[in-house]
Amino acid sequence: MGTPEFARYQLWSLLNHPEWNVVGVVTQPDRPAGRKMKPQPTPVKTLALEQGVPVLETSGSVDELIPILKSWKPDVALVVAFGKILSKNFLEEFRSLNIHASLLPRWRGAAPIQRAIMAGDTKTGVCLQIMTEQLDAGDIIGCREVDILPSMNACDLHDILMKKSPELFHEMKAYLEGKLRPKPQSSEGVTYASKIKKEEGEIDWSKENNQIFCQIRGLALGPGTFTFFRGKKLKIHRGEPVECVQELPGKVVAVTKDDFTVACGKGALRILEVQEASKKRMWVSEFLKGHNISVGDVLGGNKHV
Repeated sequence: MGTPEFARYQLWSLLNHPEWNVVGVVTQPDRPAGRKMKPQPTPVKTLALEQGVPVLETSGSVDELIPILKSWKPDVALVVAFGKILSKNFLEEFRSLNIHASLLPRWRGAAPIQRAIMAGDTKTGVCLQIMTEQLDAGDIIGCREVDILPSMNACDLHDILMKKSPELFHEMKAYLEGKLRPKPQSSEGVTYASKIKKEEGEIDWSKENNQIFCQIRGLALGPGTFTFFRGKKLKIHRGEPVECVQELPGKVVAVTKDDFTVACGKGALRILEVQEASKKRMWVSEFLKGHNISVGDVLGGNKHV
């Protein structure tokens, strides 16, 4: 049971593993996408249809599918980024396991990859847990840990965790065979990864440079970060923290042919890649060819200022 690319990779791994037999897939309905907003199948549905795997979709409660799912006679329901809450009725009917992209109990919830980077975490991972009514609070069957390097953004980390997750199938098999006992999650260190809101993408230059650096990296998976320059929205795709004598936050303190540097509440951020509204992202070296940015210019505020 899953929807996006992260889940598609797990399905692909199961389909190519001799010890597993995928009896069917449940995913979300086709959604409009692209410039023409034509309905597009989810990555999970696309792969399932290519491989001849039965597919069920629902825009409502999964409970309405229970009779059909029972006819499939599954040993387990593996849930990966499905995007829907499963009811108590469903969890009682099927043994349900979930692959979650964090080291539980840290970052329970919808956006664990982004929140881990935004918080400046240096480690994260993936966990296989038993699903319960309480969000991401089930007993742990297995985990894999990875380092979060300063060079990684959320897109990079997403792909690393996605490819790491199939290693948990070993523990899943042992658990289903009764050879592995799950461990309860700790009651300490619980944090929640709430859904990302668009307004979280606006840069507050009064924050420390490392906080803004983590914000840019964390929101690379969406919706991205932005500021305002001369009244127009400017997306910031890539930057790096640097030392700086304390200046007005948002003030441009240095400009070269390849970048410009903006003062923060502490330190500064060297801006390397940007994107104007309705245009392609570009390196600052290209952006500066068409824009005159000078030391003393100030970024921030909003489009009404």
